[in-house]
Amino acid sequence: MAPGTAGTAVAVLLLWLVPFSRPALAAFFVVVTLVGTWAAHRAERALGAKDPGAIVVDEVAGMTLAALPFPLTLPTLLAGFVLFRFFDVVKPPPARASQRAHGGVGIMVDDLIAGAYTALVLAGLRALAGWP
Repeated sequence: MAPGTAGTAVAVLLLWLVPFSRPALAAFFVVVTLVGTWAAHRAERALGAKDPGAIVVDEVAGMTLAALPFPLTLPTLLAGFVLFRFFDVVKPPPARASQRAHGGVGIMVDDLIAGAYTALVLAGLRALAGWP
């Protein structure tokens, strides 16, 4: 399994298994994003490569952002998983360009954009079709 897919799967399991309240989920997102940006910056320097696959905290932050506005139901999380992986791989604008940023910010921001795109599609599915 590719590291990004594995990181996203771990995030989905965490979101599914931990009974987050809405404020706790928001706090988790903020902490993962801030600490993850710092840690990704340090890890990138230590590993000596730009955005190495071993860093997956960006997937955790992005998937958490994608799920943040919604009930953490299995259908929502599974749809979010598929959509997030799609947007993370395709990197629609401005995600691809955002990777030019250096260090932890460059690692994190494209996944946060993928998470925002995922949340928008999930919101559209909920508004138009009542799903997931």
